[in-house]
Amino acid sequence: MVRVIGRLQPEEVESFCLFLVYLSGLARGYGPTSDSYSKMAPFSYSAFRPTPASLIPTAAQRCLLLPGSPPPATSACGTAPQWNAAIRDRLDSGLPAAAVSAFAAMLRAGARPDGFTLPLLNRAAASLAVAGLVGAAHSVGVRTGFALNLYFCNTLVDAYVRHGAVASARQLFDEMTARDVVSWTSLISAYVGTGDRREVSGLVTKMRMDGCKPSAVTLAVLLRLCTAERGIPGGRQLHCYAMKSGLSEEPLVLNSILTHLSRMTTGLDDAVRLFELSPGGRDAVSWNIIISEFSSQGNVGQVIDMFERMRREEVCPTCQTLTALVAAFAKHRCLEQGKRLHCFVIRSGLSDPVLVASFLGFYAKCGEMESSAKLFEEFRGTGSCIWSAMMWALIHHGQFLQVVHLFGRMLNSQLAINADMLQGLVISYMELGASRLGKSAHGYIIRNSHAGAQYENTCYLETSIVKFYARCGNIHLARWCFNNIQQRDIVAWSSMIEAYAIHGNGREALALFDQMLAEGVMPNGVTFLSLLSACSYSGLVSEARALFDCMVRKFGITPELSHYTCMVDILGRSGDLDEAVQVISGMNVKPDGRIWGALLASCRTHSNVELASLAAQKLMELEPDNVGYHVVYSNVQAGSGDRWREVEHIRRSMAVMDAQKVPAWSCVADTGSP
Repeated sequence: MVRVIGRLQPEEVESFCLFLVYLSGLARGYGPTSDSYSKMAPFSYSAFRPTPASLIPTAAQRCLLLPGSPPPATSACGTAPQWNAAIRDRLDSGLPAAAVSAFAAMLRAGARPDGFTLPLLNRAAASLAVAGLVGAAHSVGVRTGFALNLYFCNTLVDAYVRHGAVASARQLFDEMTARDVVSWTSLISAYVGTGDRREVSGLVTKMRMDGCKPSAVTLAVLLRLCTAERGIPGGRQLHCYAMKSGLSEEPLVLNSILTHLSRMTTGLDDAVRLFELSPGGRDAVSWNIIISEFSSQGNVGQVIDMFERMRREEVCPTCQTLTALVAAFAKHRCLEQGKRLHCFVIRSGLSDPVLVASFLGFYAKCGEMESSAKLFEEFRGTGSCIWSAMMWALIHHGQFLQVVHLFGRMLNSQLAINADMLQGLVISYMELGASRLGKSAHGYIIRNSHAGAQYENTCYLETSIVKFYARCGNIHLARWCFNNIQQRDIVAWSSMIEAYAIHGNGREALALFDQMLAEGVMPNGVTFLSLLSACSYSGLVSEARALFDCMVRKFGITPELSHYTCMVDILGRSGDLDEAVQVISGMNVKPDGRIWGALLASCRTHSNVELASLAAQKLMELEPDNVGYHVVYSNVQAGSGDRWREVEHIRRSMAVMDAQKVPAWSCVADTGSP
């Protein structure tokens, strides 16, 4: 609410506030005839006549839009169409609160709203994060005789949906005497947003039975659900319906189908085929979808080819197009190609903050921190995303102390702090082991949340706090923070399981996994890696075998090298070395140094010289310069008691390579207390 008022002009503030008070009274059943209320309300809504200025407090007269001193933008307004134009102008300028204030001025001037005025008020209410405003606007519509107006009801349903009041939107929809495709689409979009597949299916069926044909927007909304929930059938059926109804060439529908196909298990081929067969319906967004998918797959060659085709066909690349190219170049460290693209952007005169932030991250990933710093200093005043990109660039290079200093600069510059920045700060404190400073950051987040700050992607931020407390040794506080996450995703669950693994609480990790499955959250490869790690630290061998089998058979997750390494380590620790070798021989990927290193360490623990020789031979082939493996193998030979010639041979080979073991080191934080 404070942010909304802060965007108003001084002469609009009190008008807006008093208007909200009046709307709140309407929503509660109060009317303009109330004696106590008439002193507060400067309008007479029932008759749309201006209230005498004597009823308005003196302080308010200096700020309200009085008949004798309206703001310049609305001074020439007289008829409803003129007021509508003034209100619409504020909405189009991104000033919904000013639009509400202009509506208040319209009523004070004695102008009666028409069938287009209240829908504009609904649009403004939908854009404002003010509790109860949509319901109050609904009350105004009912009292002024527009309750049965289709245009008014459609905009009101949309406003309820945007405020998350799906039940109110459904109630209004059911009470409407007439509905069109906009009405149906608005409500379907609401249930798509909540992921309620059953309600979506029921509404689509009722829509068809009502004789209403889906529009391009309807199909786009339904395809969005099919894309988000990959297990839902119907995407291809919607594609067929679009072709039969002649909507497949509509850019909105085509782009929705391209997005759906590109993210299905069949891969990108179907999307590319449809793209090539639809030259008449594709626009810049269509090109962006294909280029972005090639970029996400790391196919730099295809990304460059599509970009060149796009320019040859005289399709103007957008910032999203260029950002996808930068992401592809950053993923494969294509420094020269990225520099050429940066020159193209400079020549084109583009300075979009998101695009600049992507270049900043690109240079950081390519090791050009000086270029990143120059971009940051040049564009740091253009948007918060520049600061966030610089913070993550420093994190990428392990410069965590610089992240802390950068955050201090953010606070001094009065920059709006977002969840991405706070997550970077918490991660930096975690890597530095600064538990007290991390707690201060957590307190800062809590205070600002209670003060009304709204952070996006809060689950990621809260998950980073869970990781911080776990890494700093406070597993109980980590669990408390986990329990307070409102909407836990798979990352949050996996992080808490990993926290238990770090602290050797294998049983608690398994119990949490059972709770996760009971709540309907599907595990992924990271989840099982955390579970196997927990079993490894706790010596739960049989449980680890069951988890590995469950991962493959029940959930269809293909084991990666990290999963095999963990299983080899678990079996090696328990002395089941022959089974560990069987796991290695049955791998669907080529073993690397981590696999054989885990086996070698286990052979040292259980004094198995034969398997140690096998593991050491593989390691010498894969990582001949790794001193640690030579030292471990030497200790295995020495531990047998009768292989001193082999030990001498290993030591001599290390001397020939001039290999020296790097001493281990640790650091502790000095709290200053005795």
